[in-house]
Amino acid sequence: MKQSTATRIRVMLADDHPIVMGGFAMSLAGPDIDVVAQARSPEEALALYAAERPDVLVLDIRFGTQLTGLDVARRLLADEPQARIVFLTQFDQDSLVKECYRIGGRAFITKDCDPEELAAAVRRAYQGELYFMPAIAERLASLSVKGDESPQALLDERALAIFALMAEGLTNAEIAQRLDVSSKTISNASQAIKDRLGVHRPADITRLAVRHGLIQP
Repeated sequence: MKQSTATRIRVMLADDHPIVMGGFAMSLAGPDIDVVAQARSPEEALALYAAERPDVLVLDIRFGTQLTGLDVARRLLADEPQARIVFLTQFDQDSLVKECYRIGGRAFITKDCDPEELAAAVRRAYQGELYFMPAIAERLASLSVKGDESPQALLDERALAIFALMAEGLTNAEIAQRLDVSSKTISNASQAIKDRLGVHRPADITRLAVRHGLIQP
């Protein structure tokens, strides 16, 4: 990854809330950090990252429609495993944080963090160090002890894809057509997924999928 030749850290922000990004840009203004770009969509984030080559990307995990922040992270880290990304997350996104860490994420903060903590996360990410806000680290440690009950942990890849389509409100027949299999196959799989996750009402299925970042709210 191309690094800045100066001592200042070149930072790019990616979030679909202008007020949030504006606040972060002001918070990061300092003697060693420059905000060089701001993206309001995942598509813009990919384009600006390629154009600006920032030292650190501050990225909202859950934003976008066709693409999401997580898709941006997957693409960047697949091409550049050493890319420095500070992930913006929320307290109901345990499984997403675990996924970001799995694909190579290094720093995790919440949008309501103190300005000093955001700057510290950027500096640590720039140095290639792992950084979790204490509250996030505590949640993940608790999750590790209790066991991960997320759909991502309990379902295989195909079942997870079916579950996401169920959460979007598709019928068994529609899912079968989408995946080019029989309705009976989907009916059996759907029931097995419901039993495995312990959810049966459509509204509960949708809420679970949204909570774990499988579909957009």
